[in-house]
Amino acid sequence: MNEDQEQQTTPGQALTDRAYREYIAAKKKRNRLIRLTQLLLLFGSFGLWELAGRMRWIDVLLFSYPSKVFKLIAEKTVNGELLPHIGATVWETFAGFVLGTLAGTVLAILIWWSPFLERVLDPYIVVLNSLPKVALGPLFIVGLGPGYTSIIGMTLAITVIITTLVVYSSFKEVDANYIKVIRVFGGGKRKIFEKVILPASFPTIISTLKVNVGLAWVGVIVGEFLVSKMGLGYLIIYGFQVFNFTLVIASLLIIAVVAAIMYQAVAYLENKLNNR
Repeated sequence: MNEDQEQQTTPGQALTDRAYREYIAAKKKRNRLIRLTQLLLLFGSFGLWELAGRMRWIDVLLFSYPSKVFKLIAEKTVNGELLPHIGATVWETFAGFVLGTLAGTVLAILIWWSPFLERVLDPYIVVLNSLPKVALGPLFIVGLGPGYTSIIGMTLAITVIITTLVVYSSFKEVDANYIKVIRVFGGGKRKIFEKVILPASFPTIISTLKVNVGLAWVGVIVGEFLVSKMGLGYLIIYGFQVFNFTLVIASLLIIAVVAAIMYQAVAYLENKLNNR
């Protein structure tokens, strides 16, 4: 068989390539339709909200309307009032997010490593997980002071336990047969963790980051409600106190946008790491 014959495409291969191209085209078309529907839903909701406010179908003192909200955001951005609040909240959220994920993962590793420690800490973790974290706010304020530290402490209280439970559950669900193979070849607990447990649980750890994005925002905003004089949580409380509900809604919209950006960044990181 010569080179020309080898390079020829068989009918079966051509059919397969055509089916694959059609599948990709259909997938892209479906994705475009989904994006278009999402945009229509978003702009339709804002349009209906604007109309309801203009026509006084809703109480504009409480619910405002989009043009008024965006005007307030633009004014406070131009005069430099808004960006420091956004920066403070984003920094606190990012710090709590990273520290909470790392601390929870390390604690899960320690519990998996030591069955004795697991049995000792198990009831405490269950109690802490069921405890309303907001109730710990006054303790953080007194113990850590009314500042960034207590806000990050509140965030850690929310994120660490959840991360520990999710990651440790992933450790326990690893196929025992893989562990037996490492033991047959003389590997100890360290090798089991390095070669089996951690690689198998890596997707779960990455997925936990997406959960912690939302939890970190909850912890930071609650902390700012209690102690902060800077941040989006502070603006929400301030707007409520002076009955400026347009400021409250503007702060909520900014939180939604920034939180969505953080979530998409983590999702992008997850896709990159899973497709290596």
